[in-house]
Amino acid sequence: METMSKILERAKNRAEEAGLPYAGALTPVEAYELLQLTPHAKIVDVRSTAELELVGKVPDAAHIEWAFYPGMVANPDFATHLDMQIDKEALVIFMCRTGGRSHNAAVTAAKLGFTEAYNMLEGFEGDANKLKQRTLINGWKHAGLPWSN
Repeated sequence: METMSKILERAKNRAEEAGLPYAGALTPVEAYELLQLTPHAKIVDVRSTAELELVGKVPDAAHIEWAFYPGMVANPDFATHLDMQIDKEALVIFMCRTGGRSHNAAVTAAKLGFTEAYNMLEGFEGDANKLKQRTLINGWKHAGLPWSN
């Protein structure tokens, strides 16, 4: 396992290179390692409740829906729930299916004053292959990290 400072440095470099407005971008393995190394780190899963029930979830992750199923209607209370549930001083890692909604959540968190907001690249399921199947290329599940139904 790497040190916290090396993981965070790499994540911050990715963010700077990509011009991201939040603290950094982590791979699933880096996110998992940070959760092990840092007691104040928190993962926030922004997928819909339906996704968690159908595909699986990460143990001990907070859950704040970015959008609601069906129709993926934006959650107008996302910022309020984030502010109420997560400490602004915490290292917060946002996760979704593939990294898109979690990027938007990290942007929102940074605007709300979360200085240690990170996006988890690849997401829980990762990119789809040519047959539109997920979890076979990358992502949290593909990396063999802990999850449950």
